Amino acid sequence: MTEPHNGSQHIQENSAPTGASAQGQHQLREKFQQVRVEVAKAVVGQDTAVTSVLIGLLVRGHVLLEGVPGVAKTLLVRAISASLSLDTARVQFTPDLMPGDVTGSLVYDSTTGDFSFREGPVFTNLMLADEINRTPPKTQASLLEAMEERQVSVDGISRPLPDPFLVAATQNPIEYEGTYPLPEAQLDRFLLKVHLDLPQRGEEIEVIRRHAAGFNPSDLAGAGVTPVAGAADVIAARAQVSQVSIAPEVLAYVVDLARATRETPSFQLGVSPRGATALMNASRAWAWLSGRDFITPDDIKALAPACLRHRVTLRPEAAMDGVSIDDVLQSILATVPVPR
Repeated sequence: MTEPHNGSQHIQENSAPTGASAQGQHQLREKFQQVRVEVAKAVVGQDTAVTSVLIGLLVRGHVLLEGVPGVAKTLLVRAISASLSLDTARVQFTPDLMPGDVTGSLVYDSTTGDFSFREGPVFTNLMLADEINRTPPKTQASLLEAMEERQVSVDGISRPLPDPFLVAATQNPIEYEGTYPLPEAQLDRFLLKVHLDLPQRGEEIEVIRRHAAGFNPSDLAGAGVTPVAGAADVIAARAQVSQVSIAPEVLAYVVDLARATRETPSFQLGVSPRGATALMNASRAWAWLSGRDFITPDDIKALAPACLRHRVTLRPEAAMDGVSIDDVLQSILATVPVPR
């Protein structure tokens, strides 16, 4: 995810707002830019992952974080929660985890003789589902309603989840023994899939330097992370993001990319219309964070890999030839005509 160009060659529908409205948008956008600064006090690098979680919050999406252990996935989510004054919960997904351990369950009260509902960890703003592919499909599926409908139904009663609500799920791309790969239906519920790479040499030196100086990952306040926004700011920003316009030519470009994934011989499963809609919505948030009220083709190209890589399936023969999903997506981005 790289900063898109903002040249005059791109299509623009509406002019930027003026007066008090523009000032309000600028102030709100500055708060989200400040979130990155606060998170950087605890997490070195991983700017793409931070931006991805912010995009998810702005368009009511969820994020799948893939990376080896020890690249600060948990710390990143906690730091974002702290900088946005949001509640957070972490669930370690294991083979013996039951659906009720995530969503909550009915508990018998011996004093009254009645059953009462005890909320599970899903009743939070940012839920970290750690190693989600290590729990059986039944427990994985317990998240489906929560992620899509933003509610939990137990004993015929639907209980709404807090707003904002985002699931940041992690999985280890190396170890597959004892794992349960997420089915396509569940993967499609995630707005973005982000690869968290190992830090560069300079970044790793900074990580070790901070720990040598006494940095405690459990003490975010001691690291200087302070709240700079809140739930109301997230909801207000969503309203602004929803007003970001997309020209007909750019909208057609999104559709052409999705259709190209269905036609390439390297994929046996291409992107559905839901995936194309997700790409448009994510690009809206990215454009807003970049200071614009319109989407450019560069926004689409910047978000396409993270939006689409988990919604396609590589043919076995392509995988045997050493081709990766990202390779095919980059080829599609290079060949589908870009509107000017």
